[in-house]
Amino acid sequence: MAVPKRKVSRARRDKRRSSVWKLVAPELVKCPQCGELKMPHRVCKHCGYYDGKDILKKQA
Repeated sequence: MAVPKRKVSRARRDKRRSSVWKLVAPELVKCPQCGELKMPHRVCKHCGYYDGKDILKKQA
């Protein structure tokens, strides 16, 4: 039966359990048109602008 030859050090154990596997929240930036928070390099869902151009026409 396989048994560990010696104790795994705290540094090696903690390196394995580190934050490599943890999820990170997406970065958000303010839209220059409306000031709503949006993901970078995406069309703003609130006003429909991207790079100073009206991409999505909002229905009234």
